Amino acid sequence: MEFGSLSVLPPLLAIILAIVSRDVVISLLTGIFAGFLIQAGFNPLNAVINLLDMVIGLFAEGWIAKTLLFSLMVGAVMRLVVDSGGVAGLVDFLTQKSRTVRSGKGALLLAYVIGLLIFIESSITSLVAGTVARPLCDKFGVSRQKLAYVCDATSAPVCSLIALNGWGGLLIGLITAEVTNSMLSGNPTQIFLQSIPFNFYAWVAILLVPLVIVRGWDFGSMRDYEERVTPVKLVVPADGGHISRMLVPLFVLIGMMPLSLYYTGNGNILEGSGSTSVFYAVLASLLVSFVQYVFGGAMSKDAWFKSFYQGLSDMLPIVLILVLAFTIGKVTSDMGTGKYLASLAEGLVSPSMIPVIVFLLSSVIAFATGTSWGTFSIMLPIGVALAVSTGANVELVIGAVVSGGVFGDHCSPISDTTIISSMAAGCNHIEHVNSQLPYALLGGVLAAGLFMLGGLLLT
Repeated sequence: MEFGSLSVLPPLLAIILAIVSRDVVISLLTGIFAGFLIQAGFNPLNAVINLLDMVIGLFAEGWIAKTLLFSLMVGAVMRLVVDSGGVAGLVDFLTQKSRTVRSGKGALLLAYVIGLLIFIESSITSLVAGTVARPLCDKFGVSRQKLAYVCDATSAPVCSLIALNGWGGLLIGLITAEVTNSMLSGNPTQIFLQSIPFNFYAWVAILLVPLVIVRGWDFGSMRDYEERVTPVKLVVPADGGHISRMLVPLFVLIGMMPLSLYYTGNGNILEGSGSTSVFYAVLASLLVSFVQYVFGGAMSKDAWFKSFYQGLSDMLPIVLILVLAFTIGKVTSDMGTGKYLASLAEGLVSPSMIPVIVFLLSSVIAFATGTSWGTFSIMLPIGVALAVSTGANVELVIGAVVSGGVFGDHCSPISDTTIISSMAAGCNHIEHVNSQLPYALLGGVLAAGLFMLGGLLLT
């Protein structure tokens, strides 16, 4: 059933309420209910029943169940590395023994480097960067909002530029479909690689982060958070802690990702399941931490399980938000929000303007739906068709689709990547969204300008 302009109402309502009220749970619930109300012909009883059925049905989807379990268990990993003394050991090593990190800027640059190096999966990128750098930022009086921005700006943008991960696998698969349908000719992997230089938003976002850190650019609410933050003294366990108690579980978490992708992809890392792989990775990290901490004498068995359960409970609010984010994503999909927004591009025939139009439209879809991957799936076939029919540069348009998906997702308060980045940094979700928005918008404006220039020069 077609809902037209009404399909935009649920995500728009959720986003506006989240920004105004700063209560993301109530805002998402309101948007979700509005969507079901519209679908049920404004029958409130049917809307409530359908809503409950969909929420229950979400858990039947393997990737969603694994993502939620991963979010819970990664909270346990984070709690364990703190309670075991791993975080204290890392802080002591980096600030006292090696003196590698001597300031707040150094702590943020460490998070930035981690974000560049760990490109297997965006959630892992944010979580590792946040887990490692958060105690250092606390020690040197850097706001967690600024750390969340660094985590977010080096997760999806970095992953979208790499072929050897789930992002590359998805995009190459979508391009392969266009080649199979005879819309494009050539090698799909080569076409994707040729589009990477045109992923302007990702490049701008990545280059902007070190400038923000080194130059101390604090815009909007970020300035307030930076001015109010005070250094926090880290609680050190009786034995002083040890760096290995943090590094070993994290190395297992990171190292298991490519192995799991290879396994779930039957020997092809690009075909692997991201949700299954992060689930396997966090399970392996927990198992190793149990052996290392309990048998190594850092914690008793009872203390390990106490920290494990506490870590799970710490993540319950985040898991609730993720459930609601997935639900509104399903609502927008069922109502055809993305397809409706994409249909607005029909009839635009100026080849030089196609790249920037595709970028802006992809941005709106990703912002409204909270998913970059969903945006890619909707917009890449449309973008390719527009490019081929008008003579626009195909690789530039593919870059515009990817850039728009990442930019809109970066700005959206209902994006799972945004939610996980605020979780990794340990800050309020809406505070993260509001404080990072000026930086994301700056990157978006620069990217739009580059797509306009590219359209003029390459068409």
